[in-house]
Amino acid sequence: MEDTGVHLKKFQKELSTGTVSLVLLAVLGQSRQPLYGYQIAKRLEELGDEGALAGKQSALYPVLRNLEAGGLLASEVEPSVSGPPRRYYRMTKLGREVLREWIAAWEATRDSVDKVLQGDWR
Repeated sequence: MEDTGVHLKKFQKELSTGTVSLVLLAVLGQSRQPLYGYQIAKRLEELGDEGALAGKQSALYPVLRNLEAGGLLASEVEPSVSGPPRRYYRMTKLGREVLREWIAAWEATRDSVDKVLQGDWR
């Protein structure tokens, strides 16, 4: 019998790939001010997010860069009194529009999957 843990890890990785961008955009969309990477990771931790990044703070930086390259985020580097300069990220207008669309797509997908998992075929 094959170890189910291998299949679970693969499934979690595939699931995470599509949701990390959504979660990061949502965190930045809910913030009234720009945030740097560590602040974003802390917000996720406070929300009890065990799935999206699960203790892999370094994994959020490539996603943030991709979101910025796509025009969904903008960033600025500012000096820090307690260490190296920090890159602060904020949502763009396009990012807010895309986030609304992604939330609708997520909710539709979630509802559809829940119906199948619960056996609600009506």
